Amino acid sequence: MPVLTSQKIMENQTVQPELFHAIAPLTDLPTDCREAAATLNRDCVCVSLDRETLRHELEVGEGVSYADMCHTRPHLFSDTLVFVGEAHLRRMADLIALIEQVIALPAYRKRVLAHAPAIAHHISFAAGVFLGYDFHLGVDGPRLIEINTNAGGGLLNAKLLRAQRACCGQQGQQAPVLPGQTTLEAAFVAMFREEWTLARGAAPLTCIAIVDTAPGEQYLAPEFELFRALFESHGITARVVDPEQLRFHPAAEGGKLLYGTQAVDLVYNRLTDFALSEPQHSALREAYLADAVVMTPHPQAHALYADKRNLVALTDAAWLSGIGLDAHEQQLLLSAIPRTEEVLPENADAFWASRKQWFFKPAAGYGSKATYRGDKLTKRVFAEISRGGYIAQALVPPSERRLRVNGIEQDLKLDLRNYVYRGTVQLVSARLYQGQTTNFRTPGGGFASVFSVPCQGEKL
Repeated sequence: MPVLTSQKIMENQTVQPELFHAIAPLTDLPTDCREAAATLNRDCVCVSLDRETLRHELEVGEGVSYADMCHTRPHLFSDTLVFVGEAHLRRMADLIALIEQVIALPAYRKRVLAHAPAIAHHISFAAGVFLGYDFHLGVDGPRLIEINTNAGGGLLNAKLLRAQRACCGQQGQQAPVLPGQTTLEAAFVAMFREEWTLARGAAPLTCIAIVDTAPGEQYLAPEFELFRALFESHGITARVVDPEQLRFHPAAEGGKLLYGTQAVDLVYNRLTDFALSEPQHSALREAYLADAVVMTPHPQAHALYADKRNLVALTDAAWLSGIGLDAHEQQLLLSAIPRTEEVLPENADAFWASRKQWFFKPAAGYGSKATYRGDKLTKRVFAEISRGGYIAQALVPPSERRLRVNGIEQDLKLDLRNYVYRGTVQLVSARLYQGQTTNFRTPGGGFASVFSVPCQGEKL
């Protein structure tokens, strides 16, 4: 499945030159696509989002109220787009492909599963949908800051992508629709069908449960409804379910996971209880361990990809050499992933002394919760961190996107999320924000579509 941006399909590494032409008159852009993208992010203060088109994309046949979303989630979508150089997109894709190769190595699995919960040792044939590889654009290029296994926003960003207009060169002109762009949702459905086939072969997939705690109260609840409608439109019964509404019936043929009287074939797992250890998830846990349901993503996927301690392994030069990576592979990992170390009581004093150089994250964290920039830390908070369960990552300040909010120009930070399935990048999107970490509370911020800037013959 190709990477889709508003400007390019990365599958064949070709660019639609007429799309970039609408932007180029802004200024004398540098020939280097990375410099050109930075210039556009600084100088192209534009509104690219067609809100009426977005309303149509979200509402037609889906049962999602755009007006309600704007009222309850006013900072979910940004009005602008983000420019990224083609060279940076390629480097992110290369790194992701390499990480996938490393994760397949027995030595890697032995190392990371050693500190994983017992349930992570249960083998699932499903690969895991919607991996989120999150990057900052540092001065030396894209730097991977974390990997998430239940990355939200993929379907919302697919809708957002089709509501973009060209700007800066021809303000208000609708950007052309690329071949294949309208099939991104179909590609997502195909991904879930592939998960099912990996686990169940030719058996029919009839029912998917989209599972999260109190799903209607989640910030991305509208996306759950979009997925439900998408699956239904492709002939698959789908339900948005709280895990407490499920029950496991351990009857013949391996048992069944039930929602009411409906047997659930596949669970699209949006829970943040990655080990399914909480009491209210017991039915789901029992069904998963009995192989009575296909779960995606699943506990082993989280252990292999998303535990932050895995970044310690991926930046351990001596260990990487010892497991057989060549010099080029080591260089790519070490240059594109910030140095990461585990915080332990015995090294706490050294981390406190150098805290301004680090960003501290809980090893099993998610959604930027309980994360801290070192220069913002108090001694009280660091005392908690130093007890263990945290990693320290070399600080990589995010790049910025200039936009106009309420008539005033301001710079918002940005990160880039690569939505990935089985090593292939499906979609790249951005999140704009202010503060220490990404959030959806910043006026002008939120999800933003990505336009790739071609390198115009540059040798990469």
